[in-house]
Amino acid sequence: MPLAAPPRLIVFDLDGTLIDSRVDLCNSVNATLAHLGKPTLPEAVISGYIGDGASMLVRRAIGDPEGDITDDQYVTKALTFFLDYYRIHKLDYTYVYPGVREALEAIRATHPEILMAVLTNKPVHPSRDICDHFGLSRFFFQNYGGNSFHTKKPDPHGLEALISEASTLSGHTITPAETIMVGDTDIDVLTARNCGARSIGCTFGLKPHSLEDAPPDHLAHAPADWLSFVLANS
Repeated sequence: MPLAAPPRLIVFDLDGTLIDSRVDLCNSVNATLAHLGKPTLPEAVISGYIGDGASMLVRRAIGDPEGDITDDQYVTKALTFFLDYYRIHKLDYTYVYPGVREALEAIRATHPEILMAVLTNKPVHPSRDICDHFGLSRFFFQNYGGNSFHTKKPDPHGLEALISEASTLSGHTITPAETIMVGDTDIDVLTARNCGARSIGCTFGLKPHSLEDAPPDHLAHAPADWLSFVLANS
């Protein structure tokens, strides 16, 4: 199905959308658990905890997602170790999904007027470092992380901020209806819905099963599908 109108802004999630960071995130979580004297967890279990930011990832891993078991000092200790470890090991096994660079290049070549950005719940510094390392930053006018605002996805604040910035850059107002959020989880779909934007769900990501809980407007089975949705409305 084609999109309702040609987009003027495309916003991408990072983990599970542009990059596969599963192994490095899981290794960092298990290093944290070992540091705390807790048993490590299978990669499949930790992968299910990814998507809501570093703090929630750590809370889920230590078995306290609601924050009513351990005190804040303990969680801070765990999170600090996790972030320090991940900062060093974030590029050990992480890679860009096949076809991502080609898809971004194609969008830029065929539609240079479309602005692109990143909105992730990963902390902003590792997000930008990873995009810099893989040469992805050149495609994006902005890269915001989970600590860039007072709220995280699925709160629409970050996406609304990007729409406002894109409008200023382009010299004309960009509406949510002209904006697409691309991601691999229900969090990304809900972010788009909460803003009034459209969504593309990536079935090749880290948590594509979560898309069943919040079906996106369109499904992308490979990065090349992103371009097909854009071209369908050109």
